[in-house]
Amino acid sequence: MNLNYAERMKYVKPSAIRELLQFGANPDIISFAGGYPDPQLFPLEQLTDIFHTAVSQHGRNALQYTVSNGIPRLREQLAAKMEGEGVTCTADDVLILQGGQQGLDLVAKMFINPGDLIITENPTFLGALIAFAPCEPRYKAVTVDEDGMVVDELEEMLKQNLKVKFLYTTPDFHNPTGVTLSLQRRKRLIELANQYDFIILEDSPYRDLRYQGTSVPPIKSFDTEGRVIYLGSFSKVLAPGLRIGWAVASRKITEGLGLLKLAADTQTSTLNMVAVSTFLDTCDVNALLASIRQTYLHKKELMLDTMRKTFPQHVSFTDPKGGLFTWLTFAKDFDATKFLAEKAVPLAKVAYVPGATFYPVTQEMNHARLSYSLQSDQLLVEGISRLGQVLRDHQHHA
Repeated sequence: MNLNYAERMKYVKPSAIRELLQFGANPDIISFAGGYPDPQLFPLEQLTDIFHTAVSQHGRNALQYTVSNGIPRLREQLAAKMEGEGVTCTADDVLILQGGQQGLDLVAKMFINPGDLIITENPTFLGALIAFAPCEPRYKAVTVDEDGMVVDELEEMLKQNLKVKFLYTTPDFHNPTGVTLSLQRRKRLIELANQYDFIILEDSPYRDLRYQGTSVPPIKSFDTEGRVIYLGSFSKVLAPGLRIGWAVASRKITEGLGLLKLAADTQTSTLNMVAVSTFLDTCDVNALLASIRQTYLHKKELMLDTMRKTFPQHVSFTDPKGGLFTWLTFAKDFDATKFLAEKAVPLAKVAYVPGATFYPVTQEMNHARLSYSLQSDQLLVEGISRLGQVLRDHQHHA
């Protein structure tokens, strides 16, 4: 049988994310690959009670269809949360999503025609590239340093009279590098977007996971022209299995995204929306966040300390102030993809994400993303020590 696929299927390829999920399922491998939150931090008791109440007391409504943009109470709560971050919005500016990833997919469908130019960080989030790919954009990528996207470089790029459809950024604890966009650069980014007339897609699923330093306001809080689309998520705070995220944007944009969502899945799970809303109303979210932040700070410091003790001197890594990831840079001629397949997995029984897959234009082979969030202290130290050993052996034989 001839499966006569649409042209866009040429751009839908097996991704590293699918491979990562396989690593995560293999008990023999210590995986630092997927950005999985620590399941020990899921508020199981509270969610058990909340789901029981939702079904026993509100089941006829909680199990029924609802409005496609999300139940009103949850949208009100999220508008209030965003107002607390300095973002001017109402419940009508909020769209509930099937996780933040759906927001990337819907924005792509809404804005990208084949050949349109998207600007991203270099490197950028792999999941965004996967979401954008079927719409066939072109990319330009801007260098990232310890203060996030280098906005001066962006400005020089924009002076070339480019027609930019939107700029995609993960400003808080960037995936994959872990760095955070500085306040000064956020303000300048908005000025450039206003001047050169492009949309900013601000993807911030890690924003609540700051465990060091001072919080920086969202880019959306500086938006005076309705050109920033903010994506948030409960996946790293409550539980990813709930698949609850949200978008905040101008009414015109959220209405368009809502129509695309209606076509994609009708609505996000009513039961899960009721559960998250009830959690926000009845549980101590700040206490949960304090526990999560304390745990991830400990895990980050444990991973970085173990790297300092066991890795070759030439391997550098970022020291994030929040989020789930550190970004490794090896010697220029090091191929992290080849090393994963030939050494890390078979010899050390350790997995990470090779960095090449995060580059939208020109791949760089000598990087890797490691997540410190999932593994126990014991497995974290064991896995990093094993990886350090095979790196030292490799260096010795090189």
